[in-house]
Amino acid sequence: MMAEIQLIEIKEEILSDNKKEAENLRKLLKDRKTFLLNLMSSPGAGKTTLILKTIERLKDRLRIGVLEADIDSVVDAEKVAKVGIPAVQIRTGGFCHLDASMVMRGLDAFDLSSLDLVIIENVGNLVCPAEFDTGAIRNAMILSVPEGDDKPLKYPLMFSVCDVLLVNKVDYLDMSDFDMQALYARVRTLNPKISIIETSSKTGQGIDAWSEWLEREVKAFFA
Repeated sequence: MMAEIQLIEIKEEILSDNKKEAENLRKLLKDRKTFLLNLMSSPGAGKTTLILKTIERLKDRLRIGVLEADIDSVVDAEKVAKVGIPAVQIRTGGFCHLDASMVMRGLDAFDLSSLDLVIIENVGNLVCPAEFDTGAIRNAMILSVPEGDDKPLKYPLMFSVCDVLLVNKVDYLDMSDFDMQALYARVRTLNPKISIIETSSKTGQGIDAWSEWLEREVKAFFA
């Protein structure tokens, strides 16, 4: 006679616990009046460069900090600190994402009373980061033109959970077969409310529009 097998859904339990921690973190951020943005993308899509360009635009209007996440590196945090912005590095030790408890530990290293905006640069990955609520007020993602316009078909959850999509490196459009119209249609099917901004950190295209979007969201959060 075969023994009864007990099935334990570890992932569901982990996600449920993380959701509670994320909601608690959002309450804390509201009390501290600090806006938290979770920025996600594949490796090499241009997160760090875009963050630096955003800092250039907003540093005189918002007090900004950056929470960097990498499996094993401090390279990006050093770039941010070099321009005089408070930076905290989280080494995930093999984890391919940040969750709310990791973010909370990172935020503990900041003086939140002195910051209006903290930008999370999540681990480069289009899968795991989309599954874990970090406690952020808004989620943003970058898709770079060299990655192709089919990514919404392959990674639908990422495009579904984000409030804004930055289509980055549009200066490569003339050198690729990237179909912007097809991308918009695929993304809108998954997430009709998402904002889409075309950007290039190299030429500056769209950086002002993105910075204005972010500043509006921060001010609305404080209202």
